[in-house]
Amino acid sequence: MAQENGLFIYGIVPSDVEPTPEAEGVGSPPGEVTAIRHGELAALVSEVGLEEPLGRPADLTAYERLLDGTAVVAPVLPVRFGTVVTGEDAVEDLLAAHHDRFAAALDEFEDRLQYTVHGRFDEQEFIAGFLAENAAAGALADEVRGRPEVESREQRIRLGEMISQAVELRREAENRDLIDAVGRLVVADAPLPPSNELDAVRVSFLVEGDAEDEFVQAVEDFAERRRDLIRMRLIGPLAPYDFVSAHQLVE
Repeated sequence: MAQENGLFIYGIVPSDVEPTPEAEGVGSPPGEVTAIRHGELAALVSEVGLEEPLGRPADLTAYERLLDGTAVVAPVLPVRFGTVVTGEDAVEDLLAAHHDRFAAALDEFEDRLQYTVHGRFDEQEFIAGFLAENAAAGALADEVRGRPEVESREQRIRLGEMISQAVELRREAENRDLIDAVGRLVVADAPLPPSNELDAVRVSFLVEGDAEDEFVQAVEDFAERRRDLIRMRLIGPLAPYDFVSAHQLVE
């Protein structure tokens, strides 16, 4: 029996956006990306088998690569990863039902890009500094040093809790400091939950195109002042995943 196919939807864009011939979608082999248009809108889609499992790392990479590449040249509203509909009629119905809201959101995100700043504490540097500054924690560390874990289990748990709380408090402070440092250069910010217990900074920013260079320099200056304690990355430019999506607009 022939496999039934559906359409994987990546994002909503203005109707004049045309996928490049080399654009690749999800699946193995990668699907050809096309645009389905309705009024002022278009949806970027590719054909997938309805029984085909999606969610491989390569699929997520293809989804993000397409949206991030599109965002550099045109506004785009990401659609939740894994959204598959039965055919073109379903896509056109989606665009028609939410046409004005999608069009207004696209106007709002014209020439705006997301950047995400993600930093992680150097574990040894952080703990050494914390123990030097916190007398109670330093004394507890001295107490357990060299003792068998079985004998010092309670003290080690208490010390671990103190370090974990210190990381959380410092993370909150670093996020605030970063937002303050670049606030005049961004349209909006979105602090994100930590992805690791040693995360020091994790914030997304929406940046106007003409402020990109100054924003990047401000982040680099912020990172340089903390280079011994925090390993920081600037990720972008990206589609505005953390600020708007087609999925949010239809809920």
